[in-house]
Amino acid sequence: MSAYETHAAADPAATAGAAAYPRRWLAAVVMIGAALMDMIDLTVVNVALPTIRRDLGASGTELEWVVSAYMLAFAAVLIIAGSFGDLFGRKRVFLAGIAGFGVASLAAGLAQTPAELIAARVVQGAAAAAMIPQVLATFRAIFSHDERGKAFGMYGAILGFASALGLVLGGVLTDADLFGWSWRSVFFINLPIAVLAFAAAVRLVPETRDRSAGRPDVTGAVLLAAALVAVAYPLLEGRSLGWPAWAWLLLAAGLVMLAGLGLIEERRQHTRVAPLLRTRLFRIPAFTAGLFVMLAFSAGAQGLVLAGAGLSLLVIPLANVVLAAVPSRAAGGASGLFSTAQQLGGALGVAVVGTIFFGQLGAHSFTQAFTHSLPVTAGLFLAAAALSLMLPRTAVAEEYGQE
Repeated sequence: MSAYETHAAADPAATAGAAAYPRRWLAAVVMIGAALMDMIDLTVVNVALPTIRRDLGASGTELEWVVSAYMLAFAAVLIIAGSFGDLFGRKRVFLAGIAGFGVASLAAGLAQTPAELIAARVVQGAAAAAMIPQVLATFRAIFSHDERGKAFGMYGAILGFASALGLVLGGVLTDADLFGWSWRSVFFINLPIAVLAFAAAVRLVPETRDRSAGRPDVTGAVLLAAALVAVAYPLLEGRSLGWPAWAWLLLAAGLVMLAGLGLIEERRQHTRVAPLLRTRLFRIPAFTAGLFVMLAFSAGAQGLVLAGAGLSLLVIPLANVVLAAVPSRAAGGASGLFSTAQQLGGALGVAVVGTIFFGQLGAHSFTQAFTHSLPVTAGLFLAAAALSLMLPRTAVAEEYGQE
């Protein structure tokens, strides 16, 4: 263990002085570069969906799963991945995420059936969820208090514009048909990035951890994953199956599981288990409103270039306002919930809007089917705008979130 790792392990926040990691800015660039694979992959596949449909003979529901499987896996794994990083080492989990993402991208590019592609997307989402929490947690450990604002700002700015970039890049790569790869190039492009990012991270990113972190809530994570699938599955499959009664029962069961998980987490606030949902944060109006703004906007933003650009303008100030409303000790968990809301909103948006779109596509043209789905998208954006009125005008003092 290096001298820096020993120091960070003992006190990750105590790097404001001479012990600050000397290559911290290079480490930040490497981590953000690796995280770009996730930021771009969220939207890059959307433009390639029509080509994937023709090439693999995928149904409308299978195309919805190609997008939603990634988001659901990400949402289910994200929070517990942060706990694993705190306990076992953030660099170690980050490297595992990069490797997993690269392998899953290769599998996605080589997929010969929709089922193979969906399975690869699940692994991609889980691997991305392993990477992302380690970025901000490592920044907190290696940067002094005065430098963190610059580091977080750099990360937030790139995060905001990556969604719009992914839509453009997906179209360029698919149309270019490099080496005859067609849509597969949107996945193969991740391979050199993953190799370079892994090699650079091994050399430049320091190992940090939090010795005081509680043990990961594996049971809660499994229950969360099951609840998310139980909610999303009927929404994605219901139209093609004729909306059977069991689909509505499964949807209700998923909502009950989420509520039950919240009650379990409330009782675990003072145990050695790392909290998964941090239910007490929902008592803070600014935090709760911000989460629902993110949920509604992400649900309406899938595939729309202008919405992707709007997300770049929304996510940075919204994150600042929301995270400023919680105590500093809960910032990591709050950030995880914020990102989970973004992914879950996107998955549910694909399910709801996709159901309307593909339901109309059989009897109408692409443009007409798209037009039929627009009122729902507009309604989600209006809901996000209305919820934004509940937010404070500026980032509030940290004491606002103290209990």
